[in-house]
Amino acid sequence: MLGAWRARGRTIDLDRPIVMGIVNVTPDSFSDGGQFFSVDAAVARGRHLRSEGADILDVGGESTRPQGATPVDELEELRRVIPVIATLAKELPDAILSVDTVKSGVAIRALDAGAHIVNDVSGFRLDHRMGEICATAGAGVVLMHSRGTVSEMGTYTHARYDDVVGEVFGELRARVGEARAAGVVDECIVIDPGIGFAKRAEHSLALLAALPALADWGYPVLVGLSRKRFLGDLAGVSTPTERLHATVGANVAALDLGARIFRVHDVAPNRQALDVAWAITRRARGDLA
Repeated sequence: MLGAWRARGRTIDLDRPIVMGIVNVTPDSFSDGGQFFSVDAAVARGRHLRSEGADILDVGGESTRPQGATPVDELEELRRVIPVIATLAKELPDAILSVDTVKSGVAIRALDAGAHIVNDVSGFRLDHRMGEICATAGAGVVLMHSRGTVSEMGTYTHARYDDVVGEVFGELRARVGEARAAGVVDECIVIDPGIGFAKRAEHSLALLAALPALADWGYPVLVGLSRKRFLGDLAGVSTPTERLHATVGANVAALDLGARIFRVHDVAPNRQALDVAWAITRRARGDLA
């Protein structure tokens, strides 16, 4: 059984599923772009997700949408996310805050504003200062597998694999190695196979089936399945906001396969489903009296 994830003086116990609620401060995210673009709307969204049971609030100001995202310069990303993180840190002092960014300059300011975690969808590929910054701050880190630039990683541009599990695992091990070499300690590291990032539906399914092997590395595993395109392909649902049931089903399956942290748009239904599935699983394994 995994113990805990350390993040800037906070301890996130992994004795139950951990739900990370998404707060997109963007005009162009694939399923909720523009809904929470103002500071007030984003803060209200964070409060709402927290009230629904989110353990972590993940604030991001740059989209990686599948249609090909438009990169955001650092000043604009700072303008979007720092007031939101600072306000949430003040209003919800017990909440654990994450910043979703690939830029070390944004990470530094976000940590100063009260963030505990840096969720880097490039796994420190795009900005090699990230490791040193996170290590110095004692931040929790999420290292996700992806390929290409911010504009490309959500597309199929680099979705070419001879052995998707072997190649993704090898590339993700390199990301972990870079983080550790920069001084990030193992207790602060979470790994994410990057479902849907430079991956077609068959690639995502293969990686989800391989989650037990990924969990065997000893790091907590995060999955971001919420409203993803491959779920729409499987369920025959083209509209992202209508993929809630598919998301819940996929997250429950991922929990059984070893994932422990779940990044979602819809906190309440995923919180309920994961908690019930976890209680049943623990009983079946004899962990509950």
